[in-house]
Amino acid sequence: MNPYPRSPKLGAYQSVAAHGGVASADPHRLVLMLMDAAVERLTAARGCIERGEIARKAKLLHSCTAIIAELRGSLNLEKGGPLAQNLSELYDYIARRILLANASNNLACIAEVLNLLSEIRSAWAAIASEVQSQSSPQPSAA
Repeated sequence: MNPYPRSPKLGAYQSVAAHGGVASADPHRLVLMLMDAAVERLTAARGCIERGEIARKAKLLHSCTAIIAELRGSLNLEKGGPLAQNLSELYDYIARRILLANASNNLACIAEVLNLLSEIRSAWAAIASEVQSQSSPQPSAA
């Protein structure tokens, strides 16, 4: 963690890079990007708690909660069946743990959420090739 504020020029570059990545990403990649953003904010919030930066911690964890809500809201509970329902419940649990971490500066909650998101992200990344092959047009037999 860098204790120094981020350069405005660096922030602008990172913003442009992120927006460019979003514009060209498929839905599967967007989910990975959201998970990465949540992990980044949780890690930064952990550092804020350790340094006593309570206002910044609150902003980071609020943003993380919004990301988790977006992930949960993107689930198709009808087509996803029990897996989507389980993920929805897990995202709800994660959001509640983030709220507890924010309210009580609880590093254990943040560590738990980081672990859960890491497991979800790993599983999501593992199915990337399968998702891409399903969404790619299949050559027709002539």
